[in-house]
Amino acid sequence: MAMILQRAATVYLRNNARSASHAATAGGHGGGWQLWKKLSFFVGFPAVGLGMLNAYLAHQEHHERPEFVPYDYLRIRTKRFPWGDGQKSLFHNPHVNALPGGYEDSH
Repeated sequence: MAMILQRAATVYLRNNARSASHAATAGGHGGGWQLWKKLSFFVGFPAVGLGMLNAYLAHQEHHERPEFVPYDYLRIRTKRFPWGDGQKSLFHNPHVNALPGGYEDSH
């Protein structure tokens, strides 16, 4: 068993040493840039486009706002925010983010 593994390793290293030495003396990249160019155009850009389409379609779906439940451990204000009326966070969205007393508007 050890003899078979040793022979396989020797053959593998011998083949890789030849290809590495040939690539080093060839003076070029062997067309690797063409592979990456094709992968970018035929795999990368379509994947980005499909991701954008998925995000757009998910954004178009209508989601119901969850019912407000005044839990004691949520929306605790120990001191006021330094902007506005002091109750709203910096990126407050009245349709999604609830204040300590509930939602601001009826959606």
